[in-house]
Amino acid sequence: MANLTGNPLLNHNFVISLLDSTSSISPLGSIGKSGIFDVAVGGFSECTGLEMSMQPDEFKEGGNNGFIHKFPTRITWSNIVLKKGIGAGTALWDWQYGFAVGQGRRRDGVIMLLTDFQQTPNNIWYFRRGLPVKYTGPALNAAQSSVAIEAIEIAHEGIYQVPFVSASAAASGG
Repeated sequence: MANLTGNPLLNHNFVISLLDSTSSISPLGSIGKSGIFDVAVGGFSECTGLEMSMQPDEFKEGGNNGFIHKFPTRITWSNIVLKKGIGAGTALWDWQYGFAVGQGRRRDGVIMLLTDFQQTPNNIWYFRRGLPVKYTGPALNAAQSSVAIEAIEIAHEGIYQVPFVSASAAASGG
């Protein structure tokens, strides 16, 4: 019901799956099966970069000084940055390092924002052909007792928002 009343969702309630881009499973069909086919990378504590922008092309018409015509150009996508507490596994390092040794594989990704009560998807973003462009290991400092965080920055070929997900969550009382 949160969606019907217009209340915003909390930003800490999300799930991220990384999928093999070369899989024969269709991208949108694999969203529901992502728990089966995802790469075991653990839970992420932060996701940034769900952004697209467009710099319009400007045309200054001679004799018309009141405005400038603006025309659409190509969309550019920001890199997605995923952060998580480092654990026993090396999945993020291995994904990045695979490209260093010529054995890397692109991954698609699914990012789901969940409703507060029923934990059902309210919004789903899907990115295509993710390419890890930067791995950051934890900053180690013996004088602090904070969690060791690792991060992966992913370039991709587009983000798509799955339509009608929030409508079904609202109808089910999510």
